[in-house]
Amino acid sequence: QVQLVESGGGLVQAGGSLRLSCAASGRDFSDYAMGWFRQAPGKEREFVAAFSWTNFIYYADSVEGRFTISRDNTKNTVHLQMSSLKPEDTAVYYCVVRYLSASFKGSDYPYWGQGTQVTVSS
Repeated sequence: QVQLVESGGGLVQAGGSLRLSCAASGRDFSDYAMGWFRQAPGKEREFVAAFSWTNFIYYADSVEGRFTISRDNTKNTVHLQMSSLKPEDTAVYYCVVRYLSASFKGSDYPYWGQGTQVTVSS
């Protein structure tokens, strides 16, 4: 059974930084894409960043240059280092995994974590 557990959310001032972590369990994820989505109140969920199984990295335009995704296949973890945070980054952030290729569509990911709240104050 796949489980994804996020941690690291919180409240931060604009311009600050946070690091999110996701611990995956239940199988070997070396052949899986791992990434992050987010959903702000009243908005649709949106892609943030992801690794494909070949470790190719994708970022949403809104976060490129400010966020950095990393993964450790030996520990089945994926991290999201968020810098220069803006109030519009406020959302619940979800860790996601799917077999092989990354996707920009949330519906392509069968496994989701419970989410962690990130709030950026102005």
